Amino acid sequence: MARAGGVVLASTLFLASHAQAADNPKVKIATSMGDIVVELNAEKAPKTVANFVQYVNDKFYDGTVFHRVINGFMIQGGGFTPEMQQKPTRAPIPLEASNGLKNDTYTIAMARTGNPDSATSQFFINVKNNDMLNAPSPDGHGYAVFGKVISGTDVVDKIKAVETGNAGPHQNVPKAPVVIKSATIVK
Repeated sequence: MARAGGVVLASTLFLASHAQAADNPKVKIATSMGDIVVELNAEKAPKTVANFVQYVNDKFYDGTVFHRVINGFMIQGGGFTPEMQQKPTRAPIPLEASNGLKNDTYTIAMARTGNPDSATSQFFINVKNNDMLNAPSPDGHGYAVFGKVISGTDVVDKIKAVETGNAGPHQNVPKAPVVIKSATIVK
């Protein structure tokens, strides 16, 4: 009887976990190099996901670029126009880096300054396992992962390989802009 109860419990946990994953928001990031779909983890990073979804719903990301690309590290976007003009943002959010999610390949995380509670609109997609960004590294705080790429890893791989250079004070800027045409919630 204990074995049957364990099977029922395991089945119930699997179904609950599967149902919860089905409820996670998914966002399609349509870029000039193809589409990337990310599944967000609202359970482990609720404030970060709510912030990102609000920017998506406000169409904030439409027309921005991946402005910082470092092959072997990450691709960063969500804050600059193709002319490298920074867009005004809403207030920063609290850091949710100690949520158990890791900066692994194809995860999406929030960019921030040296202040741990400074993330606004900019995000990055890890293109390798970046263990050094997991809380509490590198500065005692870490970087908050809030989802993962579930479609379009080939697009991420194309973006990470673009030729980059300097644009004014900015380094690692794609020489040909990689534009985020739109970011939309998908079912």
